[in-house]
Amino acid sequence: MDPVRNPYVPGAGASPPELAGRHELFTQAGIALQRALAGKSARGFIATGLRGVGKTVVLGRAQQLAESAGYLTCFIEASEDKPLGQLLAPHVRRMMLELDRLGAVTEQVKRGLRVLKSFAAGLRIHHPMGFSIELDVEPERGTADSGDLETDLPDMISALGLAARSRQTGVALFVDEIQGLSELDMGALIMAMHRVMREGLPVVLLGAGLPHVVAMTGRSRSYAERLFEFPVLGPLSPDETAEALRPPAEREGVDFTQAAVDEVIRITQGYPYFIQEWAYHAWNVAHGDMILPGDIAVATEVSLTSLDAGFFRMRYERLTPREREYCQAMAELGPGAHRSGEIAERMNARTAALAPLRTALIGKGMIYSPAHGEVAFTVPLFENYLLRIRAMGSDPAYSED
Repeated sequence: MDPVRNPYVPGAGASPPELAGRHELFTQAGIALQRALAGKSARGFIATGLRGVGKTVVLGRAQQLAESAGYLTCFIEASEDKPLGQLLAPHVRRMMLELDRLGAVTEQVKRGLRVLKSFAAGLRIHHPMGFSIELDVEPERGTADSGDLETDLPDMISALGLAARSRQTGVALFVDEIQGLSELDMGALIMAMHRVMREGLPVVLLGAGLPHVVAMTGRSRSYAERLFEFPVLGPLSPDETAEALRPPAEREGVDFTQAAVDEVIRITQGYPYFIQEWAYHAWNVAHGDMILPGDIAVATEVSLTSLDAGFFRMRYERLTPREREYCQAMAELGPGAHRSGEIAERMNARTAALAPLRTALIGKGMIYSPAHGEVAFTVPLFENYLLRIRAMGSDPAYSED
């Protein structure tokens, strides 16, 4: 069929044509946003899940809800390479200047700009060569200028919330890949949200991250569980998978046979990224106005080639040879979670000796611990990829292109 009319979008973070199975979460986000604007306590959420379940898409759609409700918003992706303060400051500056343009300058907006100037000065204490921000105001001396993020960020976000309230609007912060924050930055962010909740300010945080972010926030601040909900984004049910497949095709005058739908469900196991990948390629190879099981079979070959060359290989290449051995041992044990002792036995090593490898892989976002003493892959179907590598008898990271 015509690839130009293909409605499916397998790109990372791209919003699919039908966001199946996530409606309850958007309802939850809408309630939190409306409560915050009304000056009522509003718990944000940090959605958790494996790679490819649509966490970024959910945040993007929630950002659209916030903007429709009149919020000022910022969307950042946490990074190990850049501290939280440097990620946030340019967005805070933009939002403060937007508040400044909304009408006659209020004292709270003027103070917010001064606090931001102080905050930027504090950031320069630790990053003198790597950060600058321009504002034509005097700093608010003694506020948010210590250089200690756990002290300064709550002051900054509180000043932003007060300025937004003076304009009868709110601020929504969206943090993707939130597990990428350092423990210090995570603690500062949690403290900032605790402060604005205590003061009843219209500031909402919505985040997304890998499953171990729940334990990470708990270690950082024990009261985090009272500030946020932690909804789990998992694979779609068979009915939800059909909902993701059929309506987009029907809008183009095309349909899937039930057998084709069943085959997509079986192969993708309901993971949204893979559903889009298989549907995209099935559309491109199909003839006529009906997608058949044979089209799914061809799409499987194309999809696996594409995923092996990109989605899987990109993550595999980040691993050291020893980390690859650890992952290969996990794959050979089969799908699901495995005890650290089982993996160590498979590698003919002591469990304690492999602990640094386990920690490094968790830090790289390749594995997580669903229960004490157990680990599982964060990338769905990654074990199948590793088994294909073993069957080929070669390491794609070192093969010639």
